[in-house]
Amino acid sequence: MYTKEEIEAAGLDDFRVFLRQVWDFLGLPPPTPVQNDIAWHLQHGDRRLVIEAFRGVGKSWITVAYVLWCLFLDPQEKIMVVSASQELADNFSKFCKQLIREMPLLQHLAPRQGQRDSAISFDVGPATPSKDPSVKSVGITGQLTGSRASLIVPDDVEVPKNSQSHLLRERLSELVKEFDAVLKPGGRIRYLGTPQAEASLYNRLPGRGYTVIVWPIRVPERVDLYHGRLSPFVQKFIDQGVPANTPIEPKRFPESEISERMASYGLTGFALQFMLDTNPSDTEKHPLKTHDLIIHDCDLDMGHVKLVWGGDRTLVLQDLQSGGFDGDYYVKYAWKSEEMAKYTGTVMAIDPSGRGQDETSYAIVKTLHGMLYLVDVGGFISGFSEATLSALATRAIRHHVNYLIDEPNYGGGMFRQLLKPVMSKIAEDARLRTEDPDPNARPPMFDEEWSGWASTQKEMRILDTLEPLVQSHRLVVDRKVIERDTAVQQDKSQYSFIQQFTRMARIKGCLPHEDRLEAVSMACGYWIERMRIDKDKALKTHKESLIDEELRKFMEGTLKSSIHFGGPTTNSPRWSKRR
Repeated sequence: MYTKEEIEAAGLDDFRVFLRQVWDFLGLPPPTPVQNDIAWHLQHGDRRLVIEAFRGVGKSWITVAYVLWCLFLDPQEKIMVVSASQELADNFSKFCKQLIREMPLLQHLAPRQGQRDSAISFDVGPATPSKDPSVKSVGITGQLTGSRASLIVPDDVEVPKNSQSHLLRERLSELVKEFDAVLKPGGRIRYLGTPQAEASLYNRLPGRGYTVIVWPIRVPERVDLYHGRLSPFVQKFIDQGVPANTPIEPKRFPESEISERMASYGLTGFALQFMLDTNPSDTEKHPLKTHDLIIHDCDLDMGHVKLVWGGDRTLVLQDLQSGGFDGDYYVKYAWKSEEMAKYTGTVMAIDPSGRGQDETSYAIVKTLHGMLYLVDVGGFISGFSEATLSALATRAIRHHVNYLIDEPNYGGGMFRQLLKPVMSKIAEDARLRTEDPDPNARPPMFDEEWSGWASTQKEMRILDTLEPLVQSHRLVVDRKVIERDTAVQQDKSQYSFIQQFTRMARIKGCLPHEDRLEAVSMACGYWIERMRIDKDKALKTHKESLIDEELRKFMEGTLKSSIHFGGPTTNSPRWSKRR
């Protein structure tokens, strides 16, 4: 065990020096300026501190070194490390123990015989007996209480799975309040994380007495968005007149690397996880809201003649978690007619994709009396595989699809040629399994008159199609679609339809993936176009009928006039002259 004088003489009472020792042992390059700045604030920051830094900066590794440094200075420290899950917390604990065993500077901290030495908790050798372990790792939903700590380190407690809905964020906000029941008087809390949602937990913590310090990956364009929380290290760039969007760490994260990450995450994801911009987005930026939809248990073949949307809070579906921004929600209909009628048509829109991270997505939309019913939406990563083609065909047959649409120019029509025989086979198999098949039934077919999307910016055409439809409350979504999508939000949120729906903006590249939303937009656009055509035809027919009626009246009036005045005769001079 090192004495205080030995530690000071070696400069190890400065966490940045200790961090360099750990980095050297791990064979890493020297800590970057941002890493050193984070280290300084960990050592000297306020008792309740939140460190927000861009993804990839090395927060978790710095946190491990910080925990070990605290034990190196004072083996009597009691530290609780909290992560989003128990597995992540245990990995943190294992890494700490590995460094203690292998790094000569720390080997005196190895647990002795009879001390705690598990993945969940362990003691350091010089620690005196205590009911509380030297280090305890726990998941945020685990058993936080039961022991006390002089230092609590929440390391990335906010992740997509626990922050993608308002209810999940509220639950997380309540869970972290338990830290106050664990913290010893005079203790410290050091959050390290990257926000995962616009309404991030980290935005609430200043109201609970925390100091927040932020390190974005670039010099921000708008300093006011950070509410005075930028690190002095970053603020110095701004004060010196360094242009906006200049990389903060050009050696480790040059502009080429940042551009690749922006393309991968999309502008919205990049702004959140790399620029740490969590400002709530305004209505104009993200105009599609879940509370403008009507959520309903849709029938396979028939719909209510009329469904009416309502804004009353009594209509809110409390058992469905909206994947939109805070304050958004789902509602059921305010009124429905008892009379039902068969849907007037069903279309399946397919957005094909080759290999890679994009999905081959689909959406099935039915129409009845000016209302559109989204009854299924999904996607497949496996491109044009046989499994994907069979799954698409099966869904089309199940929902009694009349027409298929896709991008007609995609791959020179190759996708259509691949799907047609699969569709015919599955339709025939379904017909053979039916006890009383309809002799006039035919498999879904591609609408050859569908001309595809106009060559405009993708985000613009999606919103131009969906915004007026949604805001006029004419889009009904089957409840089963929302229930399935909720599972996608928790697993792979970037592929969630509702995630794409609520985050779409009129900004090029705002989302890393929008395949499912585009399929929905294509299907809705198809019916909107058909309704417009039908309306034009009806107007033309109406005008023609008016003209016919006027001609009829004219002819009847002319005939009556001739009868009333006797009409011309063969004895009439005028008649004779005309003959």
